[in-house]
Amino acid sequence: MGDKPIWEQIGSSFIQHYYQLFDADRTQLGAIYIDASCLTWEGQQFQGKAAIVEKLTSLPFQKIQHSITAQDHQPTPDSCILSMVVGQLKADDDQVLGFHQTFLLKNLQGAWVCTNEVFRLSLHNV
Repeated sequence: MGDKPIWEQIGSSFIQHYYQLFDADRTQLGAIYIDASCLTWEGQQFQGKAAIVEKLTSLPFQKIQHSITAQDHQPTPDSCILSMVVGQLKADDDQVLGFHQTFLLKNLQGAWVCTNEVFRLSLHNV
């Protein structure tokens, strides 16, 4: 990992941490958001740490497992990191579904937090 740019190292570490928390105990995700954070989940908008955690913990499944296919990270001009994830998830006994998720990460007082997040399942109308 040492030969990758620092923004890729930070982005990859954040993504790994996020999905470990999400899959194990979504109630712990509050630590990565701030009160100004925004989430768009399948077109629904949520703002603030409490609203985001409420949405994520109220999702209608008991267990979930994410598998990351690809992730890309970019530095932004204002010293943030933009991360995009493509992968698959399996919730309870449902079929495996593809998803895309984008995060904007910002360093606040030495900790990386998610200020913006967008999630979509890869569903197609047929």
